[in-house]
Amino acid sequence: MARALIFDLDGTLIDTVYAHVFAWQRALSEAGLPLEGWRIHRRIGMSGGLFTRAVGRELGGRQLSDVEVEQIQGRHGELYRELLPERRPLPGAVELLAHLRAIGVPFGIGTSGRRPEINASLDALGVGEGVVVVERGDVLRAKPEPDLFLACQERMGVQIGDCTVVGDAVWDLLAARRAGMLSVGLLTGGYGEDELARAGAFRVYRDPAELDASLDELGIVP
Repeated sequence: MARALIFDLDGTLIDTVYAHVFAWQRALSEAGLPLEGWRIHRRIGMSGGLFTRAVGRELGGRQLSDVEVEQIQGRHGELYRELLPERRPLPGAVELLAHLRAIGVPFGIGTSGRRPEINASLDALGVGEGVVVVERGDVLRAKPEPDLFLACQERMGVQIGDCTVVGDAVWDLLAARRAGMLSVGLLTGGYGEDELARAGAFRVYRDPAELDASLDELGIVP
């Protein structure tokens, strides 16, 4: 039985979580929606549309129009690219993907991010055209719905039961559970081990490097 891994991108393979927090915070403030950074952090990993609507509800139950949501999302993207023009892979991320290629383990990426924001991150990881990448614009619903991971699994040509999702946020793990996939958590997104375990992770690792050294725990043996 072939094992396969499906990775989240931001906060799982690339160190981008806090740049997203700052970009969202400024974009929201410019739109008259000031919000504390910790509240924003707790929602990183959701789609931008779900995120902005949730923020509107938190701030007095305001319902944002589709135009407002699109404007805030667009401004977030601009600010994010300004804040983080260069992307830094998390410890062991590049080596992990290279190792999986070397031992013939299929893997893909399912991300709530969109192009062009994710392009620099994929380049930093050395992800080429041969890797399945499913972004937000490819599916109807984003995390915590399972669509991103199911689309990735389908495009990879593997079975749901053979997939393990790797993510750094509770939204990744909830989406994996809804997709019927096992999941593991990484501490690189700022969530605690207990939070990730409660959301469904059957193992929690410090970073991609520790995951790489523990692939046998996922049933992946060279």
